[in-house]
Amino acid sequence: MFHFKKVLKNVLLFTALVILAVTFSPVGAKADEGQLYLGGFPAGFVLNTTTVEVIGVCDVVTGDGVCSPAREAGMKTGDVIDKINGEEVNAVSDINKIISREYKKYEVEILRGGERLTLTVNPAKEAASGGKRLGVLVKDSINGIGTVTYIDGSNRKFASLGHPVTDLQNNLVKINGGTIYGSLIYDVKKGVRGTPGELRGAFESGSEIGSATLNCSCGVYGDLSSKFDCSKLLKISKGSLDVAEVGPAYIYTTIYGKQAEKYNISIVKVDKTGKDNKNFIIKIDDERLLEKTGGIVQGMSGSPIVQNGKLIGAVTHVFINDPTRGYGIGIDKMLSSY
Repeated sequence: MFHFKKVLKNVLLFTALVILAVTFSPVGAKADEGQLYLGGFPAGFVLNTTTVEVIGVCDVVTGDGVCSPAREAGMKTGDVIDKINGEEVNAVSDINKIISREYKKYEVEILRGGERLTLTVNPAKEAASGGKRLGVLVKDSINGIGTVTYIDGSNRKFASLGHPVTDLQNNLVKINGGTIYGSLIYDVKKGVRGTPGELRGAFESGSEIGSATLNCSCGVYGDLSSKFDCSKLLKISKGSLDVAEVGPAYIYTTIYGKQAEKYNISIVKVDKTGKDNKNFIIKIDDERLLEKTGGIVQGMSGSPIVQNGKLIGAVTHVFINDPTRGYGIGIDKMLSSY
């Protein structure tokens, strides 16, 4: 589960139970098993999206009073601004660049509920800055806390989450790069039946893990920072779904600070062809973890699953009505997606 928090300009709330359609071409690269490093540590994700979404309509203070060009034109929260006067809008900066030009009118193409609409908006000149404003709050990135599954030392790539980052309609979010930072977990909201818990964490300033390059059905992948030191991580071999079995196993996850710990679980079911990459059903057995979290919580997605000394998968989802149980993805699928 990848857990996001909403903030004013650039964050959208997602939950592990609905996220985190594949729009990539997997290259089928296989990691050198001798160079896999075990994850389980938390990460802060800042992912740049390829769309600009309206998250609020506001007023503009001009020399002649207060107005809201966007509201007057009929723009609403949730609209995606696709084009202005025929020019594509892929970032917030594109809006400012286009409306700074001297056009007689500004035709804004938006996407709303699957429909494409064109609105005529007349930007207002803000008194304080002198710049033109539409009167909207927009976002072009998302961020949140998740877990790194493994690092491939042979090509310095990382894999995380085990599931895609999606929007509120469960559509995969296309990304245009991003940065993954070290994170500190400082609190846990315990999960109970019907209400998933969550890890609460903070990004570590200046602690960059790597650059995000791909968001796909098997997680978020990217290139490891040249400054990231793998020497303290545990080297581990891959265990395929063919060797995974019902019975005892472990997950490595972090519920305080940034150091992963090992917790006892049981693999209840193995399904090689599981829909939506649901290859395992797991049950948390470790009393320490149950006491602190109630089971699986948001932010744990990507936590590696280890059985018989081999990395076999990663935690992805929690059962809402039983937080002690959840789903996992097979590591074969994660390795073959990047």
